[in-house]
Amino acid sequence: MSRKQKRNLIRIGLSAALLIAGVLCHTPVPSLILLLAAYILSGYDVLKEAMQGILRGQIFDENFLMAIASIGALIIGEHAEAVAVMVFYQLGEWFQSYAVGRSRASIADLMDICPETATVIRDGKPVEVDPSDVAVGEVLVVKPGEKIPLDGIVLSGVSALNTAALTGESLPRDVQPGDSVAGGCINLNGELELRAEKEYADSTVARILELVESAADKKSQAESFITRFARYYTPAVCIAALLLFLLPPLFFGGSWAECGHRALSFLVVSCPCALVISVPLSFFGGIGAASRHGILMKGSNYLEALANTWAIVMDKTGTLTEGSFSVTALHPCDGAEEDLLRVAAAAESHSTHPISRSVCRYAAELTNSDAARNVQEIAGHGIVCEYKGETAAVGNRRLMDAQGIETDAHEHGGTVVHVSLGKRYLGHIVVEDRLKTSAKPALETMRNLGVEQLVMLTGDSSENAKHVANALGLDGTHAQLLPDGKVAKLEELLAQKPAGKHVAFVGDGINDAPVLTRADIGIAMGAMGSNAAVEAADVVLMDDDPAKIATAMKISRKTLSIARQNIVFALGIKALVLVLAALGIAGMWMAVFADVGVSVLAILNAMRTLQMKEAK
Repeated sequence: MSRKQKRNLIRIGLSAALLIAGVLCHTPVPSLILLLAAYILSGYDVLKEAMQGILRGQIFDENFLMAIASIGALIIGEHAEAVAVMVFYQLGEWFQSYAVGRSRASIADLMDICPETATVIRDGKPVEVDPSDVAVGEVLVVKPGEKIPLDGIVLSGVSALNTAALTGESLPRDVQPGDSVAGGCINLNGELELRAEKEYADSTVARILELVESAADKKSQAESFITRFARYYTPAVCIAALLLFLLPPLFFGGSWAECGHRALSFLVVSCPCALVISVPLSFFGGIGAASRHGILMKGSNYLEALANTWAIVMDKTGTLTEGSFSVTALHPCDGAEEDLLRVAAAAESHSTHPISRSVCRYAAELTNSDAARNVQEIAGHGIVCEYKGETAAVGNRRLMDAQGIETDAHEHGGTVVHVSLGKRYLGHIVVEDRLKTSAKPALETMRNLGVEQLVMLTGDSSENAKHVANALGLDGTHAQLLPDGKVAKLEELLAQKPAGKHVAFVGDGINDAPVLTRADIGIAMGAMGSNAAVEAADVVLMDDDPAKIATAMKISRKTLSIARQNIVFALGIKALVLVLAALGIAGMWMAVFADVGVSVLAILNAMRTLQMKEAK
């Protein structure tokens, strides 16, 4: 418990003790003093909030309901009931505070990934600075047990990293010189030297904190319903209570005292605490549970939408495959293999595309980046450059067609990189990307969760796309797509979706940003994904594991189920006890216990969202 929670619990305990003493005391004046002291101690902040709400013109809220009900009870001589209203209301508020604290705990753990200092080598000496003061290119030293302050590349040292705060995975990740590391990971054993690759504001740490902090601003439909409901419900019950007090004595000969008691009980029961507290808490808990599994939700509206996902559309490279390419075959047509590799490596050395890097790694000894001049990288096609006075083209079949180069027929499972020099077709290189081991089980789990369409959109060749689609059992695949082509195919699916259902897109590249934005739910692979993809997405998977999509769906459905349970339970009990209070069957004490009891049960039910586990 926080210090404030402890103080409030002591305050509730003292108020309850004074209430009991006042009830047991049979002398009128001391009893009244004890009860008034208990009332003031337990309810001063409620009265203050109600008064401030009236002054601001925001009259009809729960503080106003509690204040008018308890003051009315004091006026008609029901002193113990008035105090009980405040004591039990404060007890319900304490349970709310405690539950919110519990649900915030997982998100608070995320906030701890941000280190307070970074050790930078300046003028040959280690200097401790604020992470935001580290410039790109500076060398950092991270000792065992310290958090990595921002994203970088390992220059020296070998160690294992605890990535649990980012990915939700407990298995350490081994790193060595040349490996990329994300800020927020904990260095477990060896000392590391890193070169900062991003400023702190653009680092993984900063992006995560920004996503988490803004998640509460985007409300789900259920939360929006509660907000709209309270806007009309509160004045309606106040008018109903007033009519319940006035009409029977004026027209039916009822007792003013009895009708006043009924009206006050009616107001106590009407307080919508259970709804106002438990439904947002359910979604907040769901967001917290997702973050513990390395899934960042940018708003509870996206958490809710995932529960009704009809189709999941996926990119191939880096989403269903590892994105780690390797050259598996060389097929020269005009010249030797060495000539084919020299031209390809010279051009590809000017690109950061994973396929380009794999070709350069394979032909490391032959790579001469200076041999390629006037390099032009054409998105979705490849690279055109000048090589020893001739035009060289390295890319897919579309690029060859654009250059007027006739290619040979081929059937390969991997990506084919065609190479031409002048008007000569030198041959092609086969580069393959392995499927992620979790891809097929993840897709099967998604089907079990009710996803009806699993579709792949890729810019890769038809042969390679067909090979992957057959291996995973996809419902559809569309290949050789540029970014606008992916958006067009997604639009077709959006037009086909049933009412109330959603289409999600999963991707990781810069070219996926437009389609991520257009989808009902954009899901980005956050660990390897581009900044553009992460910014455009609504959900970010921090460890690039497609199985986390199924986990996110499971969490969303459980969260929505709990929120609906709370809505039905709270409204049902409220309606029943309101009728009983209007008929005079439910008195003030029953009203108090009904209000607080429903709130506490709804809160406990909402807290179950924190216990959700990964989908199997």
